[in-house]
Amino acid sequence: MLKNLIKDLENISERERAKILSRFFKTGKGEYGEGDIFVGITVPKARSIAKKYYKDINMEELQILVSSEIHEYRLTALLILIFKFTKSKETQKQYIDFYLSNTRYINNWDLVDLSCYKLLGVWLHDKDKSILFKLAESSNLWEQRISIVTCMHFIRNNEFDTFLIIAEKLLFHKHDLIHKAIGWLLREMGKKEISKLEDFLEKHCTEMPRTMLRYSIERFPKDVRQYYLKK
Repeated sequence: MLKNLIKDLENISERERAKILSRFFKTGKGEYGEGDIFVGITVPKARSIAKKYYKDINMEELQILVSSEIHEYRLTALLILIFKFTKSKETQKQYIDFYLSNTRYINNWDLVDLSCYKLLGVWLHDKDKSILFKLAESSNLWEQRISIVTCMHFIRNNEFDTFLIIAEKLLFHKHDLIHKAIGWLLREMGKKEISKLEDFLEKHCTEMPRTMLRYSIERFPKDVRQYYLKK
């Protein structure tokens, strides 16, 4: 079945799109996606393939797919994992264990953002969340981003404490992909409870990286944005 899936992926790959994606996801020397290989498959098309095959792909085949050198194959593996996780209540833990054991292959921001809160976020909703604090303390950029973006599920369900702990833990991170992720979720938190965002900004706006701050205040009126930017 894996051979059929890969053949379908090959048939929808686009060489020119691959060139665009390679530049967009920073695959050049010294960039965060250095060496990653794209073949030019959009997320909707990858999701369509994942939906077609998720029932028939076993975990051994999924391991082969998620460890592929080709970015969109890893993406498809994660989308299959989400389908399997969502459709099964009895065996969800095995899919979470699989996800956590393969974080080295979840190595760009799109792979993180499309998967972590739909898997880890849902799974940890009513469970101990200490694994996220461990991921936040990782030396791996992508595991750190997973710890942040997973909190999207909690924020959407009006639970903010886990995210706020991680945001403060990673406040002085050096990479802008962490700044953007925290700023993004701060903005989402503000949609649910503006006072939580305002409290965080009053405490940290003078020390936050500017990218993080700008992301977090995007929805404020211009005069309020200027207030925080000039503090």
